[in-house]
Amino acid sequence: MDRYYSLAGQVLAGNPATASDALEILSSPDEDLTAVVAAAARLRRAHFGNLVKINYLVNLKSGLCPEDCSYCSQRLGSEAEILKYPWLPRDEAKRQAEFGLAGGASRVCLVASGRGPSNRDVERVSGMVEEIKAATPSVEVCACLGFLKEGQAHRLKEAGVDAYNHNLNTAESHYSDICSTHTFADRVDTVDQARAAGMSPCSGLIVGMGETNEQIIEAIESLQQVDSDSIPVNFLIPFDGTPLEGTYTLTPQHCLRILCAVRFLCPDRELRIAGGREMHLRSLQPMSLHVANSLFLGDYLTSEGQAAEEDLDMIVDGGFEIVGTDNARQLRDRLKAYRAAHQAALGVAKTPDTSVSTLPCGKQVPAVGAEHAGAGVTIPMIRRRGAGTAVAPNA
Repeated sequence: MDRYYSLAGQVLAGNPATASDALEILSSPDEDLTAVVAAAARLRRAHFGNLVKINYLVNLKSGLCPEDCSYCSQRLGSEAEILKYPWLPRDEAKRQAEFGLAGGASRVCLVASGRGPSNRDVERVSGMVEEIKAATPSVEVCACLGFLKEGQAHRLKEAGVDAYNHNLNTAESHYSDICSTHTFADRVDTVDQARAAGMSPCSGLIVGMGETNEQIIEAIESLQQVDSDSIPVNFLIPFDGTPLEGTYTLTPQHCLRILCAVRFLCPDRELRIAGGREMHLRSLQPMSLHVANSLFLGDYLTSEGQAAEEDLDMIVDGGFEIVGTDNARQLRDRLKAYRAAHQAALGVAKTPDTSVSTLPCGKQVPAVGAEHAGAGVTIPMIRRRGAGTAVAPNA
């Protein structure tokens, strides 16, 4: 166990961890887990102190993507009963972003399904960004619109986009197993375009898609090569109606080890626990914040996350503060008081009726917290609130 502590000391002294070191972490036994996390926490604290950055997703356009990424509920041929809608109007995009900002987010992530934007789409998003920035000049805006064509990255940067998200998702050696409509090199090219235009590259992973430990390391090394400033780690949500439905290969312990491997190889980069964290990290989510320094608040693009108040509880109870907020506890308490008053005014029960909630396949389930048979994994609900609906978002 002293090995992990010593390795962290070496990294802090300026000697980078190697692929072999990271593979050792991924292969470490469960009894070493707390020692591995404690060592990774040394690196997290050295570079980010006790701060957590909150990001908030706004799904500007949902569903009907022509790409065939196996993991995606919005893919070509997906039978997942997700929300499908065209572009949000500019004022609605701004309104949705403001919910996240009120919940403590310092970065808003504007996402649209599809292979990539037309020039008209880029102008549409640029107008949204300009309006959001005019109202809240301090906010960071990250765009995620797919593959970019010549000149589009520069237009987004001109409009005020701070970062561009385009995940590499997995190792190049594994890429053809999850997608056939584009290549790993295509994804690298868009990250390079974003960086060249002056936007901060945001690129990360999806784990749990049948990759090996060696391929996880390969993918992290690719993220080093594209100089990703912000690394979201997603844990596969195996939506029914997609090729990877029923794929449950992750354990909470291994999810933590993956985060630790990223932290050791990329010690000074924002590391975000992203989609699927609730179903795969489960009760180890709070521990993961001692390795990661960033999360998405509330819901994801097509699935629901845990309640925003629970996200803030994890931060406050862990002794962390929130980037851009003076006092995380006061923010959390203020949000809870507002929610309680709002529910009381509307006569809404604290525990909502879940009898008509849906699984990723769109089927009804009897209650929140249903588990997939034999997997021990709590399946998240299809998103039915926030952007694209008349229901208030989870923020």
